[in-house]
Formats: sequence, structure tokens, C-alpha cells
Amino acid sequence: MMQELRNPFGRVYLTIDVDKKNKWVHVNWMGYLTEENIKTGAEAYTKALADVGYSCVLNDTRLILGSWNHSLGWVLNDWSPRAARAGLKHFALITSPETFAESTASTFYSNLKSFEAKVFDDKAEAEEWLRQFSLAK
Repeated sequence: MMQELRNPFGRVYLTIDVDKKNKWVHVNWMGYLTEENIKTGAEAYTKALADVGYSCVLNDTRLILGSWNHSLGWVLNDWSPRAARAGLKHFALITSPETFAESTASTFYSNLKSFEAKVFDDKAEAEEWLRQFSLAK
């Protein structure tokens, strides 16, 4: 079942889909994101991941407008260690090259210590990389 999170104006800023076939949680961010949106969204998909017992997230940021630098410290220092404790081990981050969101993603990737993450600009490549972990065993 797909979960949608909406901002105060009623616009969807995040969809969360538990992909049982691939055994991962697929999240799709969109629009301009506030710090509150990011915190609420990250907490929601981390809970979904823990609830189903998966260890992989496919995180699509190609529809984000602008940067999410305002939340990078929280994501790296607060959320990511808690996400790892909730079971997150492999994180595929899909982004669009040459965008503000992509520059934040690169900073995230280079500073992350809690779990393995890889940045992609192609969804099929991200899925292929993630499947080696999600479908292993």
C-alpha cells in the first residue's frame, strides 16, 4: 500500500511504497522540501522499513525542487544512525545531475557513516545495485 505525505497546502511531497517483490522501501520526494517535511518523511519511511524488516531503501529525489541543505546536518547526525539501528543497511539515492538537490546528495553520500549508500542518476542502475542486497539469500 502506497502512503502519501502532504504539506500544509495539500500537495504530496513524499510517497512511500513497500515493494514486496524487491524487498525494499521505495520513497519518492517531490517539490520544495522544508526541514519539517524531511524530518516527518524520513521518520515515516524508516518506520515502514522497520515494520516490514527490510534493510534497503530506494530513495528517489529527482522531483525535488531546490536544495535540502537545511536538513543535511539532521539527516547525517540524527536520522542516519537511528535508521541504521532500525535495520537500514543499503540506500540507493537517485538524483538529477546539475541540480541543487544533487549537490546536497553528494555531500550526504561523502559524509555518511551509518550505512552503505550510493548515488545514481539512473533509476534502473540504482535498482540493479540495490537488488544484490535486498534479494540476497
